[in-house]
Amino acid sequence: MFKKILIANRGEIACRVIATARRLGVRTVAVHSEADRGAKHVAMADEAVHVGPAAASESYLQGDRIVAAALATGAEAIHPGYGFLSENPDFVDAVERAGLVFVGPPADAIRAMGLKDAAKALMTEAGVQVVPGYHGDRQDTESLAAEAERIGYPVLIKARAGGGGKGMRLVETPGAFADAFASAQREAASSFGDPACLIEKFVTHPRHIEIQVFADGHGNAVHLFERDCSLQRRHQKVIEEAPAPHMPEEVRAAMGEAAVNAARAIGYRGAGTVEFIVDGSGPLRTDGFWFMEMNTRLQVEHPVTEAITGLDLVELQLRVAAGEPLPMRQADLRIDGWAFEARLYAEDVAKGFLPSTGTLEHLAMPDAAEFVRAPVRVDSGVRMGDEVSPFYDPMIAKVIVHAPTRDAALNRLETALAECRVTGTVTNLDFLGALARHEGVRSGAVDTGLIARDIDALTDPAPPQAHVPAVAAIAALGLLTPPSGDDPWEVLAGWRHWAEDAHHATLETAEGTAEWRVTQRRSGLFEAEGPGASVSLRVEPLGGTAFAVDVDGLRRRIDIVRDRARITVFAEGRSVSYGLPDPLNDAAVDQEGGDVVTAPMPGTVRMVNAQAGQSVEAGATLIVLEAMKMEYALPAPRDGVVAETLVTEKEQVADGTILLRLEPEDD
Repeated sequence: MFKKILIANRGEIACRVIATARRLGVRTVAVHSEADRGAKHVAMADEAVHVGPAAASESYLQGDRIVAAALATGAEAIHPGYGFLSENPDFVDAVERAGLVFVGPPADAIRAMGLKDAAKALMTEAGVQVVPGYHGDRQDTESLAAEAERIGYPVLIKARAGGGGKGMRLVETPGAFADAFASAQREAASSFGDPACLIEKFVTHPRHIEIQVFADGHGNAVHLFERDCSLQRRHQKVIEEAPAPHMPEEVRAAMGEAAVNAARAIGYRGAGTVEFIVDGSGPLRTDGFWFMEMNTRLQVEHPVTEAITGLDLVELQLRVAAGEPLPMRQADLRIDGWAFEARLYAEDVAKGFLPSTGTLEHLAMPDAAEFVRAPVRVDSGVRMGDEVSPFYDPMIAKVIVHAPTRDAALNRLETALAECRVTGTVTNLDFLGALARHEGVRSGAVDTGLIARDIDALTDPAPPQAHVPAVAAIAALGLLTPPSGDDPWEVLAGWRHWAEDAHHATLETAEGTAEWRVTQRRSGLFEAEGPGASVSLRVEPLGGTAFAVDVDGLRRRIDIVRDRARITVFAEGRSVSYGLPDPLNDAAVDQEGGDVVTAPMPGTVRMVNAQAGQSVEAGATLIVLEAMKMEYALPAPRDGVVAETLVTEKEQVADGTILLRLEPEDD
């Protein structure tokens, strides 16, 4: 086993690798950008090396600096994590030229699977069935549009390099092809340095099922069963599970054999994932799955495989890289129980899952074991007080659960998510909870279109019960200070001799402002009146952010978190946030109406499609903004004439920046 390794990554996966290395007695070296100088993975490692500015292209993607850091610190091997340089064969070559070990597959294997078109041709030769499509070299719009017509709509445009949903577009009609193709090329070039795309037939009810494979340098290869990753938004995974629901044993065996054949065909070594698109329109069958791509690295969702097998995949990676044979054969492997992983992101679901930024003012996760198999496990690369920046993936944590049955595991996931507490940035926490409760998810009737079909139901929760804004108003007034227990005057809390016996609080919500009148009868006992509601309640502190609220004899546990100008109430598996207006600050009044296009997040202006004097129609794309390697088209808010464009291509903009202004409607 190695004595010291360098982790060429950041965040959650860097922390994950360090945890296993520490257990094995292996010292670790972290690398970090300027933005990550105080990050969790830097604090966890034995040593740390600064490799550049905040932008990943100038730090985490600088392979020569990372190799130099490994040599300077005496590391023997480099673990790439996932993303960044993990699937860059030139980086692998550089690592090995320096006399270091790359904890991953050979460069030739990465090259073989790195371009989807070449990989599909190779898989066809190996006897693995692939999705019908066009995987050739032509890249002009006319030729690929003709191929799409030949294949038959709907089709998927996919970047031939990379993964993670970047450079991928679903096209349902011929008229939408050209714009979608141009956008996919730009995103692919930005993310992977390769704009080339391929075209595939879109399976109407697709399921995304992948097989975890492992191979050593001694001719041994096994699969560690499947993961179902069908719950996706914008082609990116949200909740994964293992094993896949309603998976017949004969289909599992066929998919596992195909995945191992794929790994053997390219002389694979280490951990890899072979991804299949599966026909989910009926029962799964042995002729109803097709090779999609192979990820030549550890996957984000690897913990669910660890949970059902009891294996530490990072430990296996290190042992295989150190030259050891796999310690098991296929016949030794068994599926034990069921596991789910939910990805907790800083993102605004209501705005189409746009990534969010901000400081994690409050962060609390459910009680969890570190790894590998535990009832609840939380993998995270951030701490309370850390900033979610626009430079990197906005993941806050992965919540992983394991139980004997699927129903029990889903129940455990729902409970674990309900115990998460995050403030300071917008998150997808409530959305994840709604998805865990969704009837289709509960029954196992999942496919990649489920979220898009049911997005309204998943993002439109019922209004909170009256006690929720009531306790927010009480908290806003500072009336929840716990009693000391030794002050006889506390029984007179709220008493007035010469004034109105009520306090007034203003809460801001997405629907507008709400005025609440709160009367404190004695310590912990309140009456609150607000819009359409009147409630009597007793509030008892339980310690920290937790409170017990008694309404009409029914006692509920809630959490109340206040940070800066907001109060967030966590209750009944969801969170409700209320803004607190500053009476000394005149609220800015938006005089622009539908006359401007603003940046919904920090990012880079990738394209400006309109100039001053140009007539535009409502919904037409005026600005294309790139954030976290994804493109976002910003449409015209109405028909009109462009008065001025206020930004240029490649310009960095902040959240809320006015990018373009239309002539006033009166003109």
